[in-house]
Amino acid sequence: MTNKLQLHGFNNLTKSLSFNIYDICYAPAEQQNAYIEYIDEAYNADKLTQILKDVAEIIGAQILNIAHQDYEPQGASVTMLISEGHDLPPTSMNSQSPGPLPETVLAHLDKSHITVHTYPESHPDNGISTFRADIDVSTCGRISPLKALNYLIHSFESDVVTMDYRVRGFTRDISGKKHYIDHKITSIQDYIALDTQDSYQMIDVNVYQENIFHTKMMLKETELENYLFEKESNLTTEQKDEIEQKLRKEVTEIFYGHNYRQQYEEVKS
Repeated sequence: MTNKLQLHGFNNLTKSLSFNIYDICYAPAEQQNAYIEYIDEAYNADKLTQILKDVAEIIGAQILNIAHQDYEPQGASVTMLISEGHDLPPTSMNSQSPGPLPETVLAHLDKSHITVHTYPESHPDNGISTFRADIDVSTCGRISPLKALNYLIHSFESDVVTMDYRVRGFTRDISGKKHYIDHKITSIQDYIALDTQDSYQMIDVNVYQENIFHTKMMLKETELENYLFEKESNLTTEQKDEIEQKLRKEVTEIFYGHNYRQQYEEVKS
């Protein structure tokens, strides 16, 4: 299959990208108000709406309708109905390479949607607060939502990122032959900029015969001050070490999907 594939009618393939980020902070009880203020500023409905608008611009979509809602004490949801733009995408949009930041319109898609939902969560004892944002981009037609991935990663301060990409349905060429995917892909990582790849530990789980691709990312290096709601200088060395251990444990458990403390206690018992 090439970019010059001649189709019989419309491209009926559906391409869906699920993009999930985890933003982790240390916010004990006395700092919860500061944490809530941070979440309300960083992930309110207006900011999330602007991010989705930028995604729509990258893939050349025309926005038909926007619905958004802020929640108390924190969290938000945005749903955007979109249709294809007027300009046809260049053939390079199907290449395995990082997508752009949203300075120009580069592609198009047919009637579909973009959504974002946020999920705040705090631990009552150890002070760890984990905020998750789920973004889904579903497109029909010639292009893939993977071209918005590079921008999405740079739009959030993410400690852990999980991404799922899948192609469903089929489209026919002029001879009547079915095509179950219309572009080559070996890994979601090929759509992520090299500087970003260098900053994260990354693993893939791909099912090529089913057109299912999965990539997880975990930030390699962290600065403690980026996770605190008080001055780092106010903490003792022991306190810093304890907080860093808690943060690293949270990030590692989310990345690998294992509760290490629970497993240890089960083995010990």
